Amino acid sequence: MGHIGIVPINAMDATFLERLALCLEERFLFSCAVERTLRVPRTSLNSVRKQMFLNTLIARVVAATPAIDGMRLAITDFDLYKTSHQFVFGDASEEHRIAVVSLHRLRSDFYGEGADSNLLFQRTLKESVHDLGHAFGLKHCFNARCAMYFSNSIYDTDNKLSHFCETCEKRLRASR
Repeated sequence: MGHIGIVPINAMDATFLERLALCLEERFLFSCAVERTLRVPRTSLNSVRKQMFLNTLIARVVAATPAIDGMRLAITDFDLYKTSHQFVFGDASEEHRIAVVSLHRLRSDFYGEGADSNLLFQRTLKESVHDLGHAFGLKHCFNARCAMYFSNSIYDTDNKLSHFCETCEKRLRASR
């Protein structure tokens, strides 16, 4: 059986992360545990954009976490972007077996709505399953309900489920 290590970036709610670990164990049938917090200073942000470049964060996680047999899932509050995207909810490096998810744009208060901890958890779970799917080598799916569907906006995230469609599930099992 494999392992998924959740790496909190800076201060994170431990109860939230433990709940996420339990759900991910259920989805992937891997052991899942919250690991030591990785401190990343705000000075690592792009000072003009006030965002973190995704590859910068992946490089820090790679450098700070020993090589293990399994996956890493970094959870951050930093707003993330890639060269090709103004922002991303998260992404992954299949090569490094690391997925990254940002809570920044998953929070309902980002959209001017009241804070909703359950909605934040559901969105985080969906994006975590999605980005771990990428770390396992899965590509985007055309089924809008599948966790591997590309979220162009928070509405796409809210519409999809926190598990894979039958096709993506078969691909995942074949890749292990």
